[in-house]
Amino acid sequence: MIDISNTGSFTVGDHAVKRIGYGAMQLAGPGVFGPPKDRDGALAVLREAVASGVNHIDTSDFYGPHVTNQLIREALQPYRSDLVIVTKIGARRGADGSWNPAFSAEELTGAVHDNLRNLGLDVLDVVNLRFMFDVHGPAEGPIEEPLTALAELQRTGLVRHIGLSNATARQVEQGRRIAPIVCVQNQYNVAHRGDDALIDTLARDGIAYVPFFPLGGFTPLQSATLSDVAKGVGATPMQVALAWLLHRSPNILLIPGTSSVRHLRDNLAAAHLNLPSEVMSVLDRPVAGD
Repeated sequence: MIDISNTGSFTVGDHAVKRIGYGAMQLAGPGVFGPPKDRDGALAVLREAVASGVNHIDTSDFYGPHVTNQLIREALQPYRSDLVIVTKIGARRGADGSWNPAFSAEELTGAVHDNLRNLGLDVLDVVNLRFMFDVHGPAEGPIEEPLTALAELQRTGLVRHIGLSNATARQVEQGRRIAPIVCVQNQYNVAHRGDDALIDTLARDGIAYVPFFPLGGFTPLQSATLSDVAKGVGATPMQVALAWLLHRSPNILLIPGTSSVRHLRDNLAAAHLNLPSEVMSVLDRPVAGD
């Protein structure tokens, strides 16, 4: 069994979570829609993750919809006392699998109750408000009304802590004036470093940053560079990408996703990958096409 404790931990709200977690999105069917092809395999991945020491699982009731949360409940209840389940609201799925904004107070309240019901919880540890002003990335737009609605759900006791997802630095700053923010979840990786300044600000203030798509959006040249580095250190490109993120800042928490136990073990093994200084210098340099 792989030990991930050597990567340390970081506090999210009132829980210390290990820096390598698990993202459940890929447990749903193709396009994150419908049931998994292999339900038993999906349950096995969740159980293996927790058995390996993972205590941070990222999910949402709009994955499926409802599919990943129901799998988590089936696989892991009764939940370990140190397990932190982080979910997202702010979107709904169309009958065609489309991703649509769901920002009204009524929609957000319904989403919180959906997550509670399907996860089998009385209160949600952390709820990320996913901004949908542009489904492809952060974009400016009004956040006060939906975030105030989520803060009201926090005051009622249904939500312990609030995070933001797909947010601009300006929205994060604005959000922190409305409610305490414990984490920010955006795309960030070796090739896409637009949040460098935001990560440093959040680290200074003790707020977690949770990057998704650790290999997303690479150009062929960037992919070739990462592959060359990985070959040189005897690792996979994903392991190198994850290890680089762990080196980047202590407030970065990883949530690599997979529907395969073998790939899960490969991802967790990044905890033991030490990147030499010369490798870090290669990865820290912008690659052509960035």
